[in-house]
Amino acid sequence: MTLDDVRDIETLRKAAKLLDAEVQTLSKLVVKLKRELFELKHGKAQQLELELQIKELEEQLARRNKLLFGESSEKRPTSSSKKERTEKQTGHGRREQPELEVVEQIHVAEVEDETCELCGGHLHASEGFFEDSEEVDVIERRFVIKKHRRQKYKCSCGSCIKTAPAPLKLFPGARYSTGFAAHVAIAKYADHLPLERQVRAMQRDGLTIDSQTLWDQLNVLGRLLEPAYQRLKSHVLTEAVIGVDETHWKVMGEKGKEQGGKGKLWQVWAVCSPSAVHYSIRDSRSAAAAETVLSGFSGVALTDGYAAYESVRKRAGAFTLANCWAHVRRKFVEVDAFHPGKCTKVLDLIGQLYDVEREAKEKPPDEVLALRKERSLPIVLAIQKWSLEVEALPESSLRRAIAYMGSLWEGLRVFLTNPHVTLDNNATERALRGIVVGRKNHYGSRSERGTQVAAILYSLIESAKLCQINPHAYLESAIHAALRGAEIPLPHETR
Repeated sequence: MTLDDVRDIETLRKAAKLLDAEVQTLSKLVVKLKRELFELKHGKAQQLELELQIKELEEQLARRNKLLFGESSEKRPTSSSKKERTEKQTGHGRREQPELEVVEQIHVAEVEDETCELCGGHLHASEGFFEDSEEVDVIERRFVIKKHRRQKYKCSCGSCIKTAPAPLKLFPGARYSTGFAAHVAIAKYADHLPLERQVRAMQRDGLTIDSQTLWDQLNVLGRLLEPAYQRLKSHVLTEAVIGVDETHWKVMGEKGKEQGGKGKLWQVWAVCSPSAVHYSIRDSRSAAAAETVLSGFSGVALTDGYAAYESVRKRAGAFTLANCWAHVRRKFVEVDAFHPGKCTKVLDLIGQLYDVEREAKEKPPDEVLALRKERSLPIVLAIQKWSLEVEALPESSLRRAIAYMGSLWEGLRVFLTNPHVTLDNNATERALRGIVVGRKNHYGSRSERGTQVAAILYSLIESAKLCQINPHAYLESAIHAALRGAEIPLPHETR
């Protein structure tokens, strides 16, 4: 468990005191060692050892300060930000709202007894002339009981009776509409509202309901939409290039305890393509779990430096592994605080790689490949040369960052020969943002079945968002297709 997971104020206060005490101790130790180093007149080996101790303690001190005070929000300038920006900066003015219904309201004044100040004549309405203005308003949602009256038909002899068809229902005798179920799903998995919070909001609007009833709607939706979820996975794994990433997920067992014991975390595995993202929630972050997630894939998988992916690639050998330059850059940004100036060159070179990618963004694949060969390849070689020549103590964070980059070097070069491979895996990380926000708001899942429902609905909703489709409208159309017995369209198929 990390401090991010703690909500108890008293626990956080105690943790802050402990961290503050540790910071004070480390600060004193750094000062003491620096004094000893200054006073040292002989013994080169001892001097080097003291320098290394000081560096390690300074890095440890910075990490504790980061825990205690948080990260700075100041952004490091990229290579291109040093140049003059020619694009016009957008402000925060009024935005057009083409999706909103326009409701016209006429305002009249009581002027029957008023007269003109100049001529004394009575005022009357000037037909067709108004002073217009607009404002965005909200009409509160309403829950209604929709009474369906199905007309019956019979012949004159009375032997044949027919009834108008009933509306589609999630299951026979369902009390709540398909639109209501979609609303609950969007509120939880797109807007990150826990079911208990939804219950309180609905009660304010006059609907008496409980969280178990809301869960029942989600559970039925999960079963109904599972065929689309499985087909979505097949679609993603047939893509030439995918991004893969994972983040932790909590599952409560009986009496609110985490399943698997104290500290046991499940994992959300995200597999992302340009048109869809598929999530699976598993109780392991092992290589075996990664192999299951990537089973059947034969293209290029863009990942961070997690060793499980390399293990799967070596064992299965069916796909190519590409690695993420953004992760490498982050390592050097972290180190830069401890080794001022040492990382400036490599960070600038990585920034130049991104400059080339911005230039290549709208170009066809053959031109992208040519541009990368001409511009990016020399930069990559310069980065490699820098890593071999830069001076760093053996156990320092700078040396560890260089070793991290070196261990991924083959995967970091894949983009040079494949125009469809991006420099980083940021798209997949963005696809996990909704999962992370949801996890913070409603903890995770209460059961293993809850993880399955969450994976299904997150996959379909986030894929709809990726395709810039209204997720609520998509869910309703998917539900209706499933209830009619038709194949459920995937989000990218409805564009």
